Amino acid sequence: MRTIGESCISRRPRLRAVFAALLLIPLLSGCLLISGEQTMIGPLAGTGHLSTTFVSAEGGEERTVTVSDANANLHAIVLITLDTGDLQIDVLQPDGALAFAVSNQPSIKVIRSGSVRSDANGVVRYRVSARSARHGEYQIFFLP
Repeated sequence: MRTIGESCISRRPRLRAVFAALLLIPLLSGCLLISGEQTMIGPLAGTGHLSTTFVSAEGGEERTVTVSDANANLHAIVLITLDTGDLQIDVLQPDGALAFAVSNQPSIKVIRSGSVRSDANGVVRYRVSARSARHGEYQIFFLP
C-alpha cells in the first residue's frame, strides 16, 4: 500500500515531462516540420525557379531564395498541389510586407501570380504555412 508521499514522488517524473512539453509548444509553433522534403532551385539568367515536394508538413517558416540582381522588380508565379490539409505560401516584399498569398484546395492545382521586388542582395523571402498537409508540392517561378 502506498502512502500519500510515495504517490506524489512516483508521479513527479510524469509531471516534469508534461511541464517540459508544455514549455516547448510555443517554441515549436514557429517551426516548419516537414518530412520527405526534396527541394530543387534552378537559377537562370535573371530568373529563378524553386520546386519543393514533401510527404507531410506542419507549422510555418520564412525562407529565402536568391533569384535576381539587386532590387529587381519580378513577376512571381506560385503553384500548389496537395492531397489533404492546408498549405499557404506568402510571397514577401523586402520590407516584410505581403506581396501576395496563395492557399491550396486539396487535389486541385492552384496557381496565382503577382509582383515582388528582390532585396539589395537579389533575395526574395517567402513564408510557408502548413496544417496537416500531406503529399504536396509547391513551385515558385520568378521572371523579370
